[in-house]
Amino acid sequence: MPSFDEVLKEAGEFGRFQKRVFFLLSQTGITFSSLFASVVFLGRAPGNFWCRIPGAAELSERCGWTLEEERNFTVLPLQLGNESVSGECERLDVTWDASASCSSPLGRGGNGSAGSRPLAPCRGHWVYEQPRSSIVSEYDLVCGNAWMLDLSQAILNLGFLAGAFILGYAADRYGRILIYLLSCLGVGICGIIVAFSPNFTVFLIFRFLQGMFGKGTWMTCYVIVTEIVGSDQRMVGIVIQIFFTLGIIILPGIAYLIPTWQGIQLAISLPNFLFLLYYWVVPESPRWLLTRKKGEKALKIMRRIAKHNGKFLSPHYSEITISNEEVSNPSFLDLVRTPQMRRNTLILMYAWFTSALIYQGLVMRLGIIGGNLYLDFFISGAVELPSAFLIIVTMDRIGRRLPFAMGNIVASVACLITAFLPEDIPWLKTTVATLGRLSITIAFEVVYLVNSELYPTTLRNFGVSLCSSLCDLGGIIAPFLLFRLAAIWLELPLVIFSILAAVCGLLVLLLPETKGISLPETVEDVEQL
Repeated sequence: MPSFDEVLKEAGEFGRFQKRVFFLLSQTGITFSSLFASVVFLGRAPGNFWCRIPGAAELSERCGWTLEEERNFTVLPLQLGNESVSGECERLDVTWDASASCSSPLGRGGNGSAGSRPLAPCRGHWVYEQPRSSIVSEYDLVCGNAWMLDLSQAILNLGFLAGAFILGYAADRYGRILIYLLSCLGVGICGIIVAFSPNFTVFLIFRFLQGMFGKGTWMTCYVIVTEIVGSDQRMVGIVIQIFFTLGIIILPGIAYLIPTWQGIQLAISLPNFLFLLYYWVVPESPRWLLTRKKGEKALKIMRRIAKHNGKFLSPHYSEITISNEEVSNPSFLDLVRTPQMRRNTLILMYAWFTSALIYQGLVMRLGIIGGNLYLDFFISGAVELPSAFLIIVTMDRIGRRLPFAMGNIVASVACLITAFLPEDIPWLKTTVATLGRLSITIAFEVVYLVNSELYPTTLRNFGVSLCSSLCDLGGIIAPFLLFRLAAIWLELPLVIFSILAAVCGLLVLLLPETKGISLPETVEDVEQL
């Protein structure tokens, strides 16, 4: 009985069939990255807004005021009394009723009398010049509610975390393609509900679920692609991330063409329904079928792969063997029981956490620094494209460890320099920040590969799942860290990112080099690296 790898070599390790499946499943990266970064445009600043005085809506209708005239009666008197008050989060503590005058609603004293009037905090009476442009204006996420925008992105990442465990387990138990298709269906349905949520609570619930299913699509497509190619084709895991970057590049174009947040939400959600057509063209992973003792189905798929690749599989094959060395119930203790495994696990967990926090922080930072959001976001996404090519060119020549460390170190230096560059040379500030984005992208993509190469076969699935869960934890913390620290000093998050990346760059130098080394099969193999 031949082994699976032997049959795969005979059928073609990366032939026409695998290339087609690879291309089709890679499209998932575009929709997933659009979901991942969508908060930048869903939660963009709504333009000018102010706090409406109780009774102002009725008075404005009676008097026939325009929004600009209402703002003049509401905000300008307030600012005459106190120039530091913007009228966004505070209002004059008055109520306008039917007796109020259209020409001087504040009374005979006119606007000048506002200085002596007390102020009251605004509570749910905001007026926006662009009322449907973002979730900020839709759900009043301003002033004391501004932290809820951070919460919306944290909830999405919490969904990613839940998806990694729940759907990761389900994919191992019920099949890769089944969970992939159900996840695509879930992303589409939840995305539609998010777009038409009647309140912020419903929005958060289904954004969590969309994140969970979104992680299911990305994770299972990644696994299917890597399981149907030969062991020498490890770089497909890097190449598939190019499509993630394409999603980042396409997103600002979608947001530019569609003026409302509901439209953007639908545009990034509905394409997931098209992936349901893959039911007829993408097969179940034959490796998974073999682990579930479904050898006949696996062999049938392998014959199909061979046929599409122009190869011929021996008709004498009746069964395929596969090594089944998985630990029945792996635990965290299995990853830290021996010295090398413990060191690798702790460093990789920190690397995942740092890479995700910095990457997502730099993406969301574009939404708060001013400038042309669409152009800046497009450029920052475009510079990610060279990262995959740089990795492919350098990894098999100089190894994994040096690019991994340099990605973090360069990102650290770039973040620190950007924080202290003066605002009057924006082109230089943007250039250095872009270099930091490129560098952390390299580090982020390398950790995917290195993580799988540093665990034995018996613990690889569990080890990668556990360590990468720190990625989602970093994503949960990123919005709070970015927006709350930026409120103190706009560039303070960059200083924190710099420190985290520098520490990571030094730590990864302690990892063993895996260039040209066979994947470890046992814990003893790892200890000897």
